[in-house]
Amino acid sequence: MKLEGDIFMKNIFWLITVLLVGCDTKDISKSDVASAEKLAGLTMSVSERDSLLSTVNQRVEQYRSLREVALPNHTPFPLLYDPLPAGMKPPRGRDQFKFNDVKVFLPDNLEACAFMTVPELAHLIRTRQVTSEALTRMYIDRLKRYQDQLQCVVTITEELAIQQARKADMEIARGQYKGLLHGIPWGAKDLLSVPDYKTTWGATPYKDQMIQKKGTVVRKLEEAGAVLVAKLTLGALAWGDVWFGGKTRNPWDIEQGSSGSSAGPGSATSAGLVGFAIGSETWGSIVSPATRNGVTGFRPSFGTVSRSGAMALSWTMDKLGPMTRSVEGAAIVFETIRGSDEIDRTVRDVPFIYPSKQGIRKLRIGYVESAFLDSSVSNDGMSATSVENDKASLEVLQSMGLNLIPIELPDFPTQSLSFVLQAEAAAAFDELTRTNKDDKMVRQVQNAWPNVFREARFIPAVEYINANRARTLLNQKMAILMETIDVYLIPSFYGDNLLRTNLTGHPCVVVPNGFNDKGRPTSISFIGGLYGEGNALALAKAYQEATEWHKQYPPNFKVN
Repeated sequence: MKLEGDIFMKNIFWLITVLLVGCDTKDISKSDVASAEKLAGLTMSVSERDSLLSTVNQRVEQYRSLREVALPNHTPFPLLYDPLPAGMKPPRGRDQFKFNDVKVFLPDNLEACAFMTVPELAHLIRTRQVTSEALTRMYIDRLKRYQDQLQCVVTITEELAIQQARKADMEIARGQYKGLLHGIPWGAKDLLSVPDYKTTWGATPYKDQMIQKKGTVVRKLEEAGAVLVAKLTLGALAWGDVWFGGKTRNPWDIEQGSSGSSAGPGSATSAGLVGFAIGSETWGSIVSPATRNGVTGFRPSFGTVSRSGAMALSWTMDKLGPMTRSVEGAAIVFETIRGSDEIDRTVRDVPFIYPSKQGIRKLRIGYVESAFLDSSVSNDGMSATSVENDKASLEVLQSMGLNLIPIELPDFPTQSLSFVLQAEAAAAFDELTRTNKDDKMVRQVQNAWPNVFREARFIPAVEYINANRARTLLNQKMAILMETIDVYLIPSFYGDNLLRTNLTGHPCVVVPNGFNDKGRPTSISFIGGLYGEGNALALAKAYQEATEWHKQYPPNFKVN
């Protein structure tokens, strides 16, 4: 049996190599087709194999010809994903976005501003208690001081930052205040392109890459007067926390990695090295590092923030969002970066409706009841302390007098759709695989991109298409659930929720909710309806105002 299995796998591998890598030593034979049938889930007769053989060999020539067409990563995917089920329309109306001024005073030690929230920094700058240049130099000093320890920085954009900060100060002095992000230093995950600076994607094959295109999010933040101080690490090609320069560290425990792939944004925000950061998520890349580093992470609905100028990993799942020290800061950043740019055609202009404190009481708030039972959560590998933290989060909301509705997520084989990401990622980095440049990447284990890209070549096109058709059914089931509630509460890594909501495009706000038995941060997640960012943000903000977890900072990076 082992010999037969070995022969079969060798035949399969040879066939796929011929079909997809372009080997031209010999044509595909009937025996090759017979070996590949198991992969395709078919059983064919001898005559059926004969009938398709010539066409299969013609396909090989088509593939060879197609590979001569240059398809750089930024080449768009023409089949646009729409998470809205048929008949469901996006929200309409006017924006309802208002924040109360947060009054603070400049501390005697300027560096004490390092852990202030976006609203607090905004107040200091608007009232001219501090200049943008002073804040910028303070954050740059901290970036330089801790970058070796945390390995969270690819490039400090010092020259650009000082230039932008001085411009902000001059505008504010002239009474040209642009809004709450004016003059605030921030960091970009290094998959966002910035002219005249390397955009490395965290991977050795691209470590010297220059992209002379300004990402839309970068442009919008620049127009709002924000100051880019650093390009921050990401796990290579947006997976994990290992990049070509090392492993990004968790400021709460530097023996532990920062998680990923938004490893640098999470670590830098947690350690007070930036005022806020922009991360990205395809399947947990904001939620996981936000949890690990004890910061607030916000993954908006698919199609609310343009990805133009960002590395493409999955055209139907990628999302950009802020990582901050408070929910309100995340909402402010989102308000700035959202909206269409006429480049990313998946983006809709939808109203941002942010409920008031009184409006929160009108929200229909669900909680996944089974997720807050000891047995079910601990089966997901969570510590007893994490379970208790999740229960305590539920109790906090109940103590606020909010009406909580027990729910369960609709049954669906969500995990069986996960290869949608792998298929799209392999297409995005097809040339990397075919040229064997993937050998230069640091991580070469089974569960890393080089191997996954190769494995994805075995995904039949028919299965990929049908997986996306099944995805529409999942969207419909979630839409039915969200007709009964406006937002739901769930432990951040419970069941298939993380994959499920990334496939369906629902927004998620993840906030710290305590520490585990090893003293590392834990988190809870708030999931909103499609384009219902405001509801999830407002409820998470109310939770933060009732707790103190987001005000805790890693002891080794605090300022006395």
